[in-house]
Amino acid sequence: MALSNGELELLILLASVAGLLYAGVQTALLLREDEGDERMREIAAAIREGAVAFLRREYTFVFIVAAILAVVIAVAFGLSSSGGDLAIGFIFGVMGSALAGAVGMLVSIRANVRTAAHARRGKLGETLNYAFRGGSVTGLSVASLALLELVGFYWAFSGNVLDMVGVLFGASLMSLFARVGGGIYTKGADVGTDLVGKVEAGIPEDDPRNPGVIADNVGDNVGDCAGMAADLFETYVVTALAAMLLAYLIGNLSGATPLLSLFPNAILYPLLVCAWAIVSTIVGTQCVRMRANGTIMGTLYQGLGATTAVGLIGLYILDYYFMSGNLGIFVATAVGLIVMILIVIVTDYFTSMRFGPVHKIAEASQAGAGPTVISGLSVGLEATWIPGLVIVTGTLVAYAAAGWFNGFTTSHAPDPFLGLYGIGLAAASMLSVTGMIISIDAFGPITDNAGGIAEMAKLPESARAITDPLDAVGNTTKAITKGYAIGSAVLAALALFAAYTFATASKWGHPWGDFTSLLTLSQPLVLAGLVIGALLPFFFTSFLMNAVGIAAEKMVFEIRRQFREIAGILEGKAKPDYGKCVDIVTLTALQQLAVPAIIAVATPLAVGFILGPVALAGLLLGAILSGFPLAITMTTGGAAWDNGKKFIESGHFGGKRSEAHKAAVVGDTVGDATKDTAGPAINPLIKVVNTISILFIALIVAHSVIGI
Repeated sequence: MALSNGELELLILLASVAGLLYAGVQTALLLREDEGDERMREIAAAIREGAVAFLRREYTFVFIVAAILAVVIAVAFGLSSSGGDLAIGFIFGVMGSALAGAVGMLVSIRANVRTAAHARRGKLGETLNYAFRGGSVTGLSVASLALLELVGFYWAFSGNVLDMVGVLFGASLMSLFARVGGGIYTKGADVGTDLVGKVEAGIPEDDPRNPGVIADNVGDNVGDCAGMAADLFETYVVTALAAMLLAYLIGNLSGATPLLSLFPNAILYPLLVCAWAIVSTIVGTQCVRMRANGTIMGTLYQGLGATTAVGLIGLYILDYYFMSGNLGIFVATAVGLIVMILIVIVTDYFTSMRFGPVHKIAEASQAGAGPTVISGLSVGLEATWIPGLVIVTGTLVAYAAAGWFNGFTTSHAPDPFLGLYGIGLAAASMLSVTGMIISIDAFGPITDNAGGIAEMAKLPESARAITDPLDAVGNTTKAITKGYAIGSAVLAALALFAAYTFATASKWGHPWGDFTSLLTLSQPLVLAGLVIGALLPFFFTSFLMNAVGIAAEKMVFEIRRQFREIAGILEGKAKPDYGKCVDIVTLTALQQLAVPAIIAVATPLAVGFILGPVALAGLLLGAILSGFPLAITMTTGGAAWDNGKKFIESGHFGGKRSEAHKAAVVGDTVGDATKDTAGPAINPLIKVVNTISILFIALIVAHSVIGI
């Protein structure tokens, strides 16, 4: 279809605005619902107050850091050249990711009490539909905001994608802060509250007698909502822009395949895919309706299936009109959706209460905490194998399909430039379901909070009979989102790595092949970079695990102190000091935030400026290769531990307060730190090291100590 760039940009803009309008209408409808009785509203207000207070403190800290870094970027690259554009893009990248996180959290903290009110009516389908609608606001808002920012900067910078790298770095850095800070908060509060309340005092989860219970519920919002939304906003921006960056660099690289002559819309095509994704998500959200005898997960999968089907149809139409109906391009793009489907299926198997891995962990709990932890580690490690093979296969298929752009009849090897672009398209096509994936994920913390409010407000057991199974499914949906995010991160990081090699060759002033020929294991600098990069995710997550331990320890001491010093708490005759626990975990999370962020930013810069671009290339590959399996192990294993505990709580192996349950709580405690803090933070870590390397490559080439 012969449309000008301006007309394509307008179509993309209209899609993003339509998504925001739809989210706005859904928000208005959500807020009209009943908030329950006075006690429920009081609890919800306390959760809302704590969540907003944490986000205000965190964002103040982050914006100060961002302002300093923006000045550094502007000065380093020169205000008269690209420094100003990069600095502006960086600030908007930070602000966009921050806004996405805030929207996600603000919707959740208003939908939770209304979901509890629905649960009080005893209708599972009605409660599920409402909670999902709350999640869909976050999903469509995040996807639409990300698309709006991308097309806006593409227009503002007149199609110069290199100047948009600042947006990449800003979104990645904000995502890192949100995931790390929110993760430390939520799991420090969760672990400390559970250890003293459930294990030591023997009181139920979300019991109002526990001083840490409000902090725990606040954590669901700042970690699983604000952190998740900021993370997937960054995933959306980075993945789409990585494909655009590849097309731009290949199209302007001397001696490369004339990509832009073959496919004039190659740069904007990833954004067209994102625009169609808004349409497919809106259609998918309308398909989430629980049928008679339907399951919770099956109902959510109806929406995901519809979104995927509409997305796949859209990819064919877009390819036909805007990419000359090229079969190779369509196959490469469709690969991303297939990868997504397989990752969802595998994650569901390893984390759902319906299947063997979770049952194995629950059964091991009968022998004590040690076997529980060992069994959970086994599940997490095993869960890396199939997703790894899926990513490898998808990468090779996308590379080959796009590389043979005239079809599969020619005998020559795939064109490397078109093949790399195909990998970028495979990553970008995963964005076709981002809005739905986020909607399903945001459903989890809403139902988790609803269960907490139901317990604290002493609603009838029939209400918990609704919220408990929804919460258990929420653990699986959150694990699926993390698997999806890290899977797309790997594909996007491979595209970013290719972009890094193109940018380095350009700044070095040599052909691309000359630089890539240096990236061999016979080159000591490459090996040095690989080792450092492989170690980086482990070193990085060590600080996060320790931070959760520190926060949990402070929570444990404070809750014990209140039980000891405030007479009548356990008898329900005195009210705990909830605010003290909220303050403790907030301050601890912010104090522990700085070191991991410094490690993520400083390591690639140090390697680049000291050892040079070749070693830095090794670091980028090493971080991808070790970060992916480590993230899958932590997130999937952690979710399996959590649902192993819930499987016991549903009446198996002795049920609540049994010895098996106590052991399962310990396993869940370990899993909390891995699945919601350390594991998810690897996703933005991989993006940060890649984006900062591309951003600073010109300075690294010019000023590295050892050389190229």
